[in-house]
Parts: sequence; C-alpha cells; structure tokens
Amino acid sequence: MSTLLEKTIKVNRVVSISVEHAKALEDPARVKIVEMLYHKQLTAEQIAKELQKNGHNKAITTIRHHLDILKEAGLIEIVKIEEVRGAIAKFYGTSIKLFSNSSSKDFDSKYSSMIKITSAKIEKILEGIAKKPALQKKSESAYNEFVLTEIVNRAMANVLENKDLTGQKKIK
Repeated sequence: MSTLLEKTIKVNRVVSISVEHAKALEDPARVKIVEMLYHKQLTAEQIAKELQKNGHNKAITTIRHHLDILKEAGLIEIVKIEEVRGAIAKFYGTSIKLFSNSSSKDFDSKYSSMIKITSAKIEKILEGIAKKPALQKKSESAYNEFVLTEIVNRAMANVLENKDLTGQKKIK
C-alpha cells in the first residue's frame, strides 16, 4: 500500500457547541432567528415578517415550531409577555451572538503577527488557570477544556459588548 496524501493538521481553532445546539441550528431559518434576536426582542409574527424579507417564507406554525426547538436548546428565551388587544404577545430574545463570517485569503499573512503575540499572552493566562486545583482532575479533562473555552468565550463576549469595532467604549 502506498500513501497518496499525508498532511499534518495543527489545531488552531476551538469551536464549543453542544449536540443540542448543533441540532437546533441545523436549519438555516433557525440560525437566522438567533441572529435576528441578538439585541432585539420580537414576537413570532415579527420574526415571520423578518424571515420573509430574507427569503424564508414560513408559516407562523412553523416559526413557532422553530422557536420551541431554539428555546428547548437554551438558545433563545421569552423575554417579555404583553397583553395586546386582549391577546397575549410573547417576545423572544437571546444573549447568543453567532459569527457567520469567512476570512479573506490574506487573513493569515495580514494578522499572523498580532495573533501570534496575543495568543502567547492568552496562553500564559490560561496555563495559570489550568493549574488551579479545580481543573486538575484527569478524569474530567474534556470538562476542564470546556471550562477554559468558556472563560475565553465569555471574556470575548464582554469585550465585544462593551466596545465598538474601533475599540471605543459603547455608549448605552
């Protein structure tokens, strides 16, 4: 037998997602719903109208089904209930920000120096955290990795929420 291709792959990106989240986000309309609800509170009817503008023509019953799946997965929640003309209106929202970007071809060459320097600093911090007694159990290594990823994730979310793209503090 001869080897036709062999390539070493170095891990350079960690994606933290549960099976429940992955299943909930397998439908493009549900991904769009989560994106729409970030910093916006909408009813099922408002979501249906917004989806229609984006080419997703869905019946309100289908929208409610999608909302139930996203709610069950913990990706969205009911944030407000109002009485409107004798009916109950549920408003949905999320604290989840999805990034759906693709990098440019020159991404690595353009940002490699900054990524290398900053990654080294963050690695030192994470190595210090990983040495804490609570994260030293070998039997829980996958969970310990999840905790470290969650620390970075939440820190990044805080930075993105409190600064605009120029690095200036956001005014709320």
